[in-house]
Amino acid sequence: MRHISAKLALPLLAIPLLLSVTACGGKDEKTASQVAAKVNDDEISVHQINFVLSRSGANAPTPEAAAKLRREVLDKLVDQQLVVAQAVEKKLDRSPAVVMALEAARRDVLARAYIEQLSAAVAKPSTEEAKKYFQEHPQLFGERRIYNIQEVVFPTAPGLKGEVEAQVAAGKPIEEIAAWLKSKNIKFAGGGATKPAEQIPLELLPKVHALKDGEGMVVEAPQTITAMRVIASQAAPVTEAEALPKIQQFLFNQRAGESTGKELAQLKAKAKISYAGEFAGTAPAAPAAAPAAAETAAAPASDASIEKGVAGLK
Repeated sequence: MRHISAKLALPLLAIPLLLSVTACGGKDEKTASQVAAKVNDDEISVHQINFVLSRSGANAPTPEAAAKLRREVLDKLVDQQLVVAQAVEKKLDRSPAVVMALEAARRDVLARAYIEQLSAAVAKPSTEEAKKYFQEHPQLFGERRIYNIQEVVFPTAPGLKGEVEAQVAAGKPIEEIAAWLKSKNIKFAGGGATKPAEQIPLELLPKVHALKDGEGMVVEAPQTITAMRVIASQAAPVTEAEALPKIQQFLFNQRAGESTGKELAQLKAKAKISYAGEFAGTAPAAPAAAPAAAETAAAPASDASIEKGVAGLK
């Protein structure tokens, strides 16, 4: 059960903060069937156990394992309540740092609840939409490859890209290009890595996919230039049946993120926001992009692979 215990650790650590969100409403009257344990004058309810289990994602394969898991959660909640009681007795709940942490947790829970409510109203992508995405991105799925890539990254400078492109086109190894950069006193970073398709930026993937083993390319960003060469690659396709559920989740997360972004823009437009002190007169920072999807990884047998192929590449 060690792997299950690890899953329970984070939700249990979060319980004191989450309890603070509802503490202002007073204690709920619990029936005898709702009380799982009493720790001095405090009660631990069945609902608390269910909450921890729902957040942990732990699954028990048998009824016996489920009962053992619920008891494990209860024991941890008992230990936690003993520690919480000591913290309150020592008035730690009144310390500025703890008060601020509790308020931050309250704000986070409320914000997440509103975002979840918005997401619940978002239409789920159809199977047809997922199939269309699958067909439009063969590099991530049907023609997916795992690449052994060598690359070197260095700052942009006038004329530098053209010189490096000529070296890459001539077939020079990345090590030689790095040595040339060093001779020019140009700082660089680089090395070799094995990267599945989903770990390559989506806008760059078609170009990398088109490279044969031994071929290279140069990519320029606003502040950096990257010279890369595909040393070797191997096919690692993902079937449509494996990919579709993950694609649907990705598309849903994408829509939910767009919905949240629009709602936030509308709220900002209606709100009266002013900045003071060191922030007065400065432009607000650009809003962070909403996460498009849950991460996933790379082997046809691994859910994480397919999701990341859809989610992590921007």
